[in-house]
Amino acid sequence: MNLSNLKPATGSVKRSTRIGRGPGSGKGGTSTRGHKGAKSRSGYSRKIGFEGGQMPLQRRLPKFGFKNINRVEYKAINLDLISALAEARQLQKVGIQELREAGYIRANQLVKILANGNVTAPLTVEANAFSAAAKAAIEAAGGTAQTI
Repeated sequence: MNLSNLKPATGSVKRSTRIGRGPGSGKGGTSTRGHKGAKSRSGYSRKIGFEGGQMPLQRRLPKFGFKNINRVEYKAINLDLISALAEARQLQKVGIQELREAGYIRANQLVKILANGNVTAPLTVEANAFSAAAKAAIEAAGGTAQTI
């Protein structure tokens, strides 16, 4: 076997149908597009959601709601997670950097500390926001809650 006698497997290569090449081919005249109408013309493309002239679904349904452009998204971190992180790594200060290194938040996420769980050791906690109960729990344990 060499390059001169290689050929594809039988049935794997099919010649494309030549459309619009005269009446003898059986595919001349209208070139398989039928008679008249938009779909027979060149350059036709159906609009997205077009339902044959019927009122499209996206126009039949009512509009509702809105997106608040001033919304601030926080990643919620609970006190039990912070105290576990501090105990595991022997930390006195838990901030955004420590949470990022531990894999709890992504690079540019804002953090809000919530009061689920409790803090036993006095810790300095830095975050973008605190719930009132979380701030009180941190300060009751002898720590400080610093808003960045």
